[in-house]
Amino acid sequence: MTAMPHPARASAGATVFPILIAISLCHLMNDVMQSMLSAIYPMLKADFALDYWQIGLMTLAFQGTASLLQPAIGILTDARPQPWSLPLASVSTFLGVMVLAFAPSWPLLIVGAMLIGFGSAIFHPEASRVARLASGGRFGLAQSVFQVGGNFGTAIGPLLAAFIVLPFGRGSVAFFGVLAVIAGTILTRVSRWYGDHLKARARKPMDKTLPLPRNRVVLALTVLAFLTFTKNIYMASMSSYYTFYLIDTFHVDTRTAQLMLFLFLGAVAAGTVLGGPVADRWGPMAVIWVSILGVLPFTLALPHVGLVASGVLTVLIGLILASAFSAIVVFAQELLPGRVGMVAGIFFGLSFGMGGIAAAALGVLADQHGIRFVYLICSALPALGVLTILLPRRREFLRG
Repeated sequence: MTAMPHPARASAGATVFPILIAISLCHLMNDVMQSMLSAIYPMLKADFALDYWQIGLMTLAFQGTASLLQPAIGILTDARPQPWSLPLASVSTFLGVMVLAFAPSWPLLIVGAMLIGFGSAIFHPEASRVARLASGGRFGLAQSVFQVGGNFGTAIGPLLAAFIVLPFGRGSVAFFGVLAVIAGTILTRVSRWYGDHLKARARKPMDKTLPLPRNRVVLALTVLAFLTFTKNIYMASMSSYYTFYLIDTFHVDTRTAQLMLFLFLGAVAAGTVLGGPVADRWGPMAVIWVSILGVLPFTLALPHVGLVASGVLTVLIGLILASAFSAIVVFAQELLPGRVGMVAGIFFGLSFGMGGIAAAALGVLADQHGIRFVYLICSALPALGVLTILLPRRREFLRG
């Protein structure tokens, strides 16, 4: 790996790309292992004779664990950063992957999902802080580079499952534990840079003054969290149930369905790359408006088209919808200066955990009314993007 630069060189005007690339690569490996869970859902459903609500509960166990822990971890690390917690996240994820590979019962699968969620809860707040420290002021770009690693990891997971796990069986999931070892090694070096960087900045006081009145900040954060929540409900419907929707609606085989899911998740990764730099250039508000509301015509059309058109629409949906996330995170960081861990906890943790709760609820709906009904309900969710009108404009920050 490229040698880590000395922290003294990470000035406000210098983007430290070796650190951003390293943390993005670790995000990729972390999320490849996490995506193994949803990627092997069809196999687990068949092996353990699971209902959809049990699939949803597994998603809840993963995302719910991260949801409960990430905000708390973020708040604690804002007050006292913990650079060496990053390799610990890889250890927890490694254990979760091993449990998924060899668990003899559904309750133990839940334990494996929770271990993976615990690794996510530790990783994201500190990794997001590292990305911002290495940004050199290009916050949108840094968040995009960091986040795209996770998106690519999530996209690659189903592809690897289709060509490795399906042919060789559930035990082959254990091979992906090697990624945890590699990620832990890289994160050890990142943690060393991070710790040195914190020491170099220790004497510089951090201004945590809110840029707007407290009530305005609370309202804006609530809207941003709600927009992320609705986005994540739709993402959960895709990541957890899209393969089942394709199999049920178009009678394709599992591998074809997983390849279609890969197309969607690959588009999500591409949208994440675009969102951050565009937010740096034209501001996060423009990206949020276009991303959340702009995707509505495509989500509304998806449940009513054929297989090929579904593939095209899901690529467009993933590309547009994902572009908002980096902009939302940067916007929230501007609203809460000096509280990067809290922001990461809310938007990587709490909102994703709420998406997990939604996934469980969607599973119940799918059992009762069919999988297509789920997509009819979710197709209208982007209409709630109209709440963007409640967010503060740039001129309000300037007056503040």
